[in-house]
Amino acid sequence: MSIPSAFLQDLLARADLVEVVGRHVALRKSGANYLGLCPFHAEKSPSFTVSPAKQFYHCFGCGAHGNAIDFLMAHTGAGFREAVHDLAAQVGLTVPEEERSPEQRAREAAQRRAQQTLAELMAQAARAYRAQLKASPRAIDYLKGRGLTGGIAKTYGLGYAPAQRRFLSTVFGDYQDARLVECGLVVEGDGDEARRHDRFRDRIMFPIRNVKGEVIGFGGRVLDGGEPKYLNSPETPLFHKGEELYGLYEARSAIRQAGCALVVEGYMDVVALAQLGFGHAVATLGTACTPEHVRKLLRFTDDVVFAFDGDAAGRRAAQRALAAALPWAGDTRRFRFLFLPPEHDPDSYIRTHGAEAFAAALAQATPLSRFVLEVAADGCDLATAEGRARATAQARPLWQALPDGALKRQLLHELADLAALEVRDLQQLWQDAAPPARGPAHASRPAAAPPGRTVRSSPHATAPTPQTPPPAAAPRTRWPARPDAAALQARRAARGLLGRGDRIARIVLTTPEAWDWLTADDHALLAQEPPPHGPLFAWLEAQWLEHGPQPWAALREGLRGQPFEALAVALHDSGLGLARMDDGAADDAPTDAAEMRRELRELLRRMRIEALKQLETALLARAGSDPDAQARYREVVAERALLQQGDDSI
Repeated sequence: MSIPSAFLQDLLARADLVEVVGRHVALRKSGANYLGLCPFHAEKSPSFTVSPAKQFYHCFGCGAHGNAIDFLMAHTGAGFREAVHDLAAQVGLTVPEEERSPEQRAREAAQRRAQQTLAELMAQAARAYRAQLKASPRAIDYLKGRGLTGGIAKTYGLGYAPAQRRFLSTVFGDYQDARLVECGLVVEGDGDEARRHDRFRDRIMFPIRNVKGEVIGFGGRVLDGGEPKYLNSPETPLFHKGEELYGLYEARSAIRQAGCALVVEGYMDVVALAQLGFGHAVATLGTACTPEHVRKLLRFTDDVVFAFDGDAAGRRAAQRALAAALPWAGDTRRFRFLFLPPEHDPDSYIRTHGAEAFAAALAQATPLSRFVLEVAADGCDLATAEGRARATAQARPLWQALPDGALKRQLLHELADLAALEVRDLQQLWQDAAPPARGPAHASRPAAAPPGRTVRSSPHATAPTPQTPPPAAAPRTRWPARPDAAALQARRAARGLLGRGDRIARIVLTTPEAWDWLTADDHALLAQEPPPHGPLFAWLEAQWLEHGPQPWAALREGLRGQPFEALAVALHDSGLGLARMDDGAADDAPTDAAEMRRELRELLRRMRIEALKQLETALLARAGSDPDAQARYREVVAERALLQQGDDSI
């Protein structure tokens, strides 16, 4: 069912973007616009602007831009439909949906009201548990003994459930309210209301929030040696374990800043890692990682690291996470697997060895492609034909779960090498084989392919356009010809899908003097970019050295016949605008040379940070045997830290 486009336009016209953004970002008036620190990347000088006249936001640092619906999707991780409903509720509108009867709409409205009531009960309980923590020296001492401070406890809303059987009867006026049972706070014994009691007693309480920050469940940990060690809320109308991740609401900004999400297994792992600087950690809730978990994380990042204990249970959990991640593992996404020593979980490891050792371990995490090979070869003697045949059978469902792309093609070659077969023979074998019987858990595919993600709307969008979900395609006897990289980039640029290199090239191509704003080090860094951007920047450097700043007409003639010609033309023709307003001006374009220069410097700063991160990884690999690499690693870390603080004087 779609949302009528006329309603979307009316909704955006009624919504006050300054008010919507202002609920999440501190804004101050600056001329005709409002200014604040960007919520999508770390910065000390505000470069995030909101235009009340155009109802459009733009960050000159990271390029984030859009309307009120875009902001809610990007900041809260909500899907398109959820963001529309949220915005409509804020402005007092009801979302009309085609192909829904009045009865269906009434039922859904009643369901939303009931869920909101349950969320209010959970919030009230969370406040009571937080107050009890402050009054319990024993609970405070326990958290201090685990290395936690009051600041981190406040960030994650930690609380304490007293040992009283009916503590919540002092919190809620009607302890017999059926909704207390429905939301999982109270347990009713055999239908006898007189035997009701609190579900959580004498436990440290970890509130579980959804992406909007609403408390939807709790996890409770015993302070002493009781059982079970952890107790979770049951499945309720608010809370579904297979869909929620503990700490995701608190980790949203850290995930964007770190560029990746770290998935662990326990509540304490999350808060302990956050305490020591790894605020981008989240945890599954006593269940295996699911495709829905992965889909939710991919709203915030394209890089996910799964961290597990190194024992047999940890390996099994990693294999289930692999099955959940495979359908999403496209060519622009990265999944990795970190295995700690068997005696450690992330909490104990970082407290024993320190944050630097944990960061080094993260840098050495196993890529998905290598883990696929390990799982395929699990229990197989590859020195024998029988062992290689079994590995081939175990590899087939793993490989088929991958979406088509370069990763799938390259992995096919590696699996063929593992099986000592030619690629053509392996493909023919898999194509001719009958569907295999259900194998071990780690080799099985998810029951259903994950749903597609929704493309963000522009101010003039008529309806959301869903992307095709990653398919689990059958093996093909022949791969399509590889498209030219420059042509692909040009098509992306023409559609406004611009990366950091695209945006830099767009500025220097449309502004002749922009190349003079950059240093020789900047020029060298840009020339090292992979094709087609690196060769384009190297060509621009040669043109600048020989002719100085040139207008586009001269550059256009020189570009003829170059392999990056189509990309350069597409970037120039985009006209510094991803979304055009009614007056034809590009709202995300800097309004003068000073702002454009600032955007260019910020893009270079972020590019240098990424280059230093790659250098750190390379140095870490040599640090164990090379003292010079250790010293250089520390220098690079310090240099990157200065850049991340906004110091561009290096």
